[in-house]
Amino acid sequence: MELPLVVGVDGSESSLVAVDWAADEATRLGLPLRLVYASLWERYEGAVVRSSAEERLSGRIMAGRILGVAEERARRRDPEPKVSVEVVAEEAAEALLREGNNASALVTGSRGRGELQGLLLGSVGLAVASRAHCPVYVVRGDKAGLAGKHERILLGAGDPVAGAEAVRFAFREAEARQCPLDIVRAWGCPAHETTDHPRPADEPERFHRERASTLLDVLLHDAMAEHPGVRVRPDTVEGPAHKVLLRRSAAADLVIVGARRRRGHFGLQLGRVSHTLLHHAPCPVAVVPQRV
Repeated sequence: MELPLVVGVDGSESSLVAVDWAADEATRLGLPLRLVYASLWERYEGAVVRSSAEERLSGRIMAGRILGVAEERARRRDPEPKVSVEVVAEEAAEALLREGNNASALVTGSRGRGELQGLLLGSVGLAVASRAHCPVYVVRGDKAGLAGKHERILLGAGDPVAGAEAVRFAFREAEARQCPLDIVRAWGCPAHETTDHPRPADEPERFHRERASTLLDVLLHDAMAEHPGVRVRPDTVEGPAHKVLLRRSAAADLVIVGARRRRGHFGLQLGRVSHTLLHHAPCPVAVVPQRV
């Protein structure tokens, strides 16, 4: 049995947009959809904890209504995926991280209903994307990116070891969407290599460009053989990776990046590239962990 896509629902407009997007994604991937409401969401976001029996009952009623609206919305969006719902008596981030142990992927909105307006990415979404051991989609972006108008996805190619799972994930996505897969590896030439260097001025740049191209070939070799029908457009680009990918994501329906998950490390595990995209990308972002 296929593991479901699990969506965190809190009644915010952002989470309802995530439900819509996840319903489409579940149909593309042929997966069931599971909608989860964490009943302690208010406490996680800094609100007062309900204490009286009457208030707890009111909270359960509210949770049921929120899930009911989300379930109806998902079924109306696409009746094909099997949809299940559950209220979980945990704080939001912990609930979703636990759900991720039995999920194909987790889906969150970009900001919850308790978040400050100045935040670019909500605390729950950041915590889940930083710590989950399954892929995490953060649904954000402009209308074109959310609606899939660009008909292409983008992969930020990282280290051949730490980014292997992200590559496999990206090829599966491209195959399911029947769209091209743009793969970009950024490279840079450290300034000190060109200072008083006895070799021609363009040699350091050529070395780093060719090295990036070689690493990209190694990273993609197996996946391209396994998915011959996917149209792959690899590219190496000079510049900081977070800036290169942010710029390229404006023409994508989904941008995918890998993330290291070090065993025994319980803090936030995201690099600069992931942070930048999660806060600023004009399309949904998928963070795909790789245990190293």
